[in-house]
Amino acid sequence: MSVLSREEVERLYLDFQQDPTPFSPEWRDYFTKFALWKSKYRSESHGGNTNGATASEAVLSNGSTESVKRPLRAYSLFRSHSATEGQEASERDMSIAQLQDRVDQLVRGFRVRGHLEAKVDPLGRPRPTNRDLHPETYGLLASDMDRPFSTRTIFGDNIRTLGEIVQKLRNTYCRSIGAQFMHIDDHDIRNWLQNRMEGSENRVHLDRTTQLRVLTRLTDAVVFEEFVRKKFVGAKTFSLEGAESLIPLLDTVMEKAGEHGVREAVLGMAHRGRLNVLANIMGKRNENIFWSFDDPNPDANRGGGDVLYHLGYSTNWITSQNQNIHISLCFNPSHLEFVNPVAMGRCRSKQDRIEDVDHKQVMTVLIHGDAAFAGEGIVQETLNLSQLAGYQVGGTLHVILNNQVGFTTTEQEGRSTTYASDVAKMLQIPIFHVNGEDPEAVAQVVQLAMDFRHQFQRDVVIDMYCYRRLGHNESDEPRYTQPLMYEVIDARPTVRDSYLEHLLQMNEVTREEADRIAEARRSKLQSDFERANVEKYEPDTQTMGGHWESYYGGELREEERYLDTGVPLGKLSYVINKLAEVPTGFNLNSKLVRPLQMRAEMAGDKRPIDWATAELAAFGTLALEGHPIRLSGQDCGRGTFSQRHAILHDTATEKRYCGLKHLSDDQAMVDVINSPLSEAGVLGFDYGYSLDTPEGLTVWEAQFGDFSNAAQVIIDQFITSAEDKWRRLSNLVMMLPHGFEGAGPEHCSARLERYLMLSAENNIQVVYPTTAAQHFHVLRRQVKRNWRKPLVILTPKGLLRDPDVSSPLQDLTKGCFRDVIDDPYVTDPQGIKRVLLCTGKIAVELLKERNTRGKKDTAIVRLEQLYPLPLADLQKTLARYGTDFQLFWVQEEPWNMGAWQFLLTRLGERVFGKYQLNLVSRDESASPSTGSKNAHKLEQKDVIDAALGK
Repeated sequence: MSVLSREEVERLYLDFQQDPTPFSPEWRDYFTKFALWKSKYRSESHGGNTNGATASEAVLSNGSTESVKRPLRAYSLFRSHSATEGQEASERDMSIAQLQDRVDQLVRGFRVRGHLEAKVDPLGRPRPTNRDLHPETYGLLASDMDRPFSTRTIFGDNIRTLGEIVQKLRNTYCRSIGAQFMHIDDHDIRNWLQNRMEGSENRVHLDRTTQLRVLTRLTDAVVFEEFVRKKFVGAKTFSLEGAESLIPLLDTVMEKAGEHGVREAVLGMAHRGRLNVLANIMGKRNENIFWSFDDPNPDANRGGGDVLYHLGYSTNWITSQNQNIHISLCFNPSHLEFVNPVAMGRCRSKQDRIEDVDHKQVMTVLIHGDAAFAGEGIVQETLNLSQLAGYQVGGTLHVILNNQVGFTTTEQEGRSTTYASDVAKMLQIPIFHVNGEDPEAVAQVVQLAMDFRHQFQRDVVIDMYCYRRLGHNESDEPRYTQPLMYEVIDARPTVRDSYLEHLLQMNEVTREEADRIAEARRSKLQSDFERANVEKYEPDTQTMGGHWESYYGGELREEERYLDTGVPLGKLSYVINKLAEVPTGFNLNSKLVRPLQMRAEMAGDKRPIDWATAELAAFGTLALEGHPIRLSGQDCGRGTFSQRHAILHDTATEKRYCGLKHLSDDQAMVDVINSPLSEAGVLGFDYGYSLDTPEGLTVWEAQFGDFSNAAQVIIDQFITSAEDKWRRLSNLVMMLPHGFEGAGPEHCSARLERYLMLSAENNIQVVYPTTAAQHFHVLRRQVKRNWRKPLVILTPKGLLRDPDVSSPLQDLTKGCFRDVIDDPYVTDPQGIKRVLLCTGKIAVELLKERNTRGKKDTAIVRLEQLYPLPLADLQKTLARYGTDFQLFWVQEEPWNMGAWQFLLTRLGERVFGKYQLNLVSRDESASPSTGSKNAHKLEQKDVIDAALGK
């Protein structure tokens, strides 16, 4: 008695659907349960979708569901044959179902674990076998290898033998490419990846033209490194040797980007291989690179500039299909990975500029090191930005140059994970591990990764296994710490030579062709080298152009020093009124009704302008004038102190409304973005954004100024030093809430002293305004001047609603930010015996207390701008009081913090040679403030009493 075939079962099921009455009870029960199973259950082996399953596959594909465990019956079941014959058929069919289930488990095993046996290490070191990839683990025997099974879940034929299944899966997942993608929840994405990989067995066929292109790019990379090492013996270049496949990889990325309609690309990378990328991808002239090695003009770089392997560049790439892609390689310090959010910010800025709302015309490529990708927390912060609306860029291509070692630190010492890339599994994205000495596997991975990014607009990771032929740098001896690894490396040919041998064996290229390519490259490098050594050679320099053409750095031009930043009354009132409105039908939180009414009253000059309204008015008027606004930070939509309410939330629907976006039809873009709980990543992103938006106002707000020190690398290595090192300008604004109010040592200090210590050569601006009007004017000044410098604003907390910092509406209609504010209450300057020089919150408190005590012999001068120090204005102000007075610098910070040390250094003990400078402050302290509210009150009273001379 034979078992029913698949086709016979399918025909029976079709008959059953037409008329179930002739069927025996057993068949009716089986087909009924199959119909229920088909609509209810989702089987992993069918990619999460059973809608296309067949009646026979309910048994043959997955035996894990109770309703499909019933065996196929012999045809006699339909014809009511004997129970004995039916039982024999049942046992045979149960065996088939169990075997199919085991095969399906094996298939899943390869998809989940195949990467663990992939031959991705070019050094050929053995990897442990994995039980999940071997048929015997599932009870499949050698005798089963020729047995046919269903392969409906594998791209291609529906029936294959077990041997063919295993071979196809090994080809796909265990050759030069290892893929991690089964952690992705979306079954459609998993299916897309499965079909792309299994359909081609993860191998792309390159035609002869493309093979020659790959060989040429490998030759470019290898010959460049060899030439530089011979000509500049002992120089540090952080050679690409051992990872030369990066050059054809990037070449393929740009070609594929052109196919996808990409117009611009932003690259971020550390120093390894940067010179090679500059020469062979960015098109920087070789003679400029060689000239820099010789460093013939040291006087021009006293105290400035940066090393060769940190420099950026921009170029236009013309693809083989004549598409033009502008590429920007970001400048980068030695702090590995911190360029990542900067590059993403630049990308997003470029997208916003051209209104690329789909994020498809500009892309980011980030090149990482394996040790840094696993070790640096900024990587996680950057990955977390990937799918956030205010930071997404349509998917970043991550390329890990996997050296398989840190400086000298082994993988076992450097991470707790299987792969350097494992942190990327936090995202729903694929990770491709690839052998860097298999250029055609690299080409397959690049094409797959780029198509994935284009299709799903998500990040994708290529973990390219390679090695460092020369150690961490050219003067380093890696054999001290990795002797066995370098014994293998020393015996290896270059990837170019290996690929050439492959092509020769395939008869795709001749050795003579390859030699001509190499010789042409060497000849070009030699002639460029000779040109660079001509006396008085002047290298090309990239100056600010394009969107930056109208802006400048260096010294402030005198005509912009007191630039009027007022706004006509009509426009100002209009903006503030618009910010007091809500759409019809919007369910406003009842607690916000009165604050919005107060805004309307401010617009009508019926009450003074408070701090938050002045700030929003600055944003709104700038947007009306065509300047895009980006405000980003933790909880900045509402404001940490519930002061801003730039975004309103409907209490019934939670729909959001931002009045700044609805000022006029032709206004500039305004984005108010609640950031993730991240400082370094978000500040780096916003800094990058500012690099490509010189005409806009880009603001990062710290939740408390204290928290900005979590982004110290971005501040030190980029914001404060980029102009000096790389001649890159930025107008980024950092708003840092600051002030001693008894909230403890982590909620009082923006570490003003650090920013002042970093201040030099007019690199940044540091202000601590005391009125709403001052805040309004300094924000507008940041855009209305053509002078582009980062701006640090220490902003209030408890004073946000204080009437003493509010300003009349008229103060916003005229004038400018005043670097120094004289005491408005002094009517007899010559009667002043005590001048208190101070800034920010303590100045407001001193003014109140001085007036309360009636100390008419005491003047309070506010130094609103601390850097650049406004010496001329300060000297003019102090001269008003003659010379017969005591001068005190008053600060609420301990004397080893705040502005004291900076001012003492800059002004000297005798200010302008006339006034002895004295100090009133808290005592020195290792921590900014006390954690006791009452102790704070005592200390603050002591400072005020000492300042006023009680």
